[in-house]
Amino acid sequence: MATGVGVARSFLCSKYLICLNLQTFPARARAWAHQMQNLIGETIPPARSAMFSDTCFNEMYAPDGSVRPHYARLSLWLASTAPERVAHMRKAAQMLFHRVGITFAVYGEDSGAERLIPFDILPHIIPVAEWRDLQAGLRQRVRALNMFLHDVYHDREIVKAGRIPEDKIVGNAQYRSEMHGIDVPGGIYAHIAGVDLVRAGQGEYYVLEDNLRTPSGVSYMLENRKMMMRLVPELFAEQSIAPVEHYPDLLLDMLRSVAPHGVHNPVVVMLTPGQFNSAYFEHAFLAQQMGIELVEGADLFVKDDVVYMRTTSGPQAVDVIYRRIDDDFLDPFAFRPDSMLGVPGLVSAYRKGHVTLANAVGTGVADDKSVYPYVPDMIRFYLGEDPLISNVPTWRLENRDDLAYVLEHLHELVVKETQGSGGYGMLIGPTSTVREREAYKQRVVDAPHKFIAQPTLSLSTCPTFVEQGVAPRHIDLRPFVLSGKDVVMVPGGLTRVALKEGSLVVNSSQGGGTKDTWVVG
Repeated sequence: MATGVGVARSFLCSKYLICLNLQTFPARARAWAHQMQNLIGETIPPARSAMFSDTCFNEMYAPDGSVRPHYARLSLWLASTAPERVAHMRKAAQMLFHRVGITFAVYGEDSGAERLIPFDILPHIIPVAEWRDLQAGLRQRVRALNMFLHDVYHDREIVKAGRIPEDKIVGNAQYRSEMHGIDVPGGIYAHIAGVDLVRAGQGEYYVLEDNLRTPSGVSYMLENRKMMMRLVPELFAEQSIAPVEHYPDLLLDMLRSVAPHGVHNPVVVMLTPGQFNSAYFEHAFLAQQMGIELVEGADLFVKDDVVYMRTTSGPQAVDVIYRRIDDDFLDPFAFRPDSMLGVPGLVSAYRKGHVTLANAVGTGVADDKSVYPYVPDMIRFYLGEDPLISNVPTWRLENRDDLAYVLEHLHELVVKETQGSGGYGMLIGPTSTVREREAYKQRVVDAPHKFIAQPTLSLSTCPTFVEQGVAPRHIDLRPFVLSGKDVVMVPGGLTRVALKEGSLVVNSSQGGGTKDTWVVG
């Protein structure tokens, strides 16, 4: 655990550690901050106007305050653009997103109102050479995860080899025994994967989380790019920024490539739970962009183990379903009998090989947080390679020594529920109170196998336009990896930003926003 302790200490970065070095703070940025002060009529505290931090990797500025080369154009644009124009663009973006209907809902809120995801007009920029390295690591990881899922539902060679305990699979809430022995087209289970990356330390990338069930957010990636091209076309004219707008074409090509054997002109549909789902905008958006039908469970039926879509011209056979419904609600005959969202008999048709589901049933067993620590071993086991992108060091709390260490250092660590998502169910030690830690400690002691712990990462910061001006805010990156006959992705992905000062939680349901992601050459 000595290495883990060192990582925990060196990675620690909270709102108390974001600082300003006036000696190395770039002159242009200082002048811009002063302009912003005059615009809003108040003084911006140093911690808020700081464009970089001595303790967190800053995406735009090097430790000596110089602008990183791939941010040079943006830096010049900021220096030559009146703050009034930037503020106006920010308001224009909000109005346009509202007009288009780019919203999401938060479950459990009394109001039931939909929210706009805040959009920041200062992009997250990645140099093309860095992206190529990330792309190779992402391909490697998703290939291994798909091989693991095939193994899970077939011979479980990785269990026989002693690389992962069998109870991590069969005891997992996301394991689906109904999938055992099913051969899916191409051996692909996670057709669409969203891999959450963070940058810490001196700029090293880490995989924070794998999302293999129904990963969301790609519509915001696409709409953010449209918005930036509309607001700042001059920046796109002055440099080579890799495009992302072809993602729907790649997605449709991938879905067609995994159609059941012998189908040459597959019919593809998008299956949504309906308009009350938090990601309904994305479902409708992607269906429209791909030119396929957006359907709900009632629009489909199964006859003789073939799935049909109801149309005005009569039933039409369906070959591929891009489903955005969780496993439990897909088929009342196979899973929850009270589900009104799914299609009765769908799993039977799936088992017979008459329809492809993307993503496959049972993929959640590979993105559970209790399985996450084993992914590097999966890469070595299935591919014979060392991981190109590291995991975050993780304590498995079913291990007695790990549990003892974590309970003693709760104030330093992040503790997560293995079944948690959306930033909920976490304890962020450095920002927690004594009372919160004591309450969380009892939950961990009662069921340690349901939790993991990690260092409080010093997530990298990116200059972000907030109410007080330009300030560093923590970000992560979710690239979207498509697996069919080939593994492909568009450059970049969805950058999420924690808009609250000092916050490490980027999820939109907890106040996070998004940025456009530029891969520049």
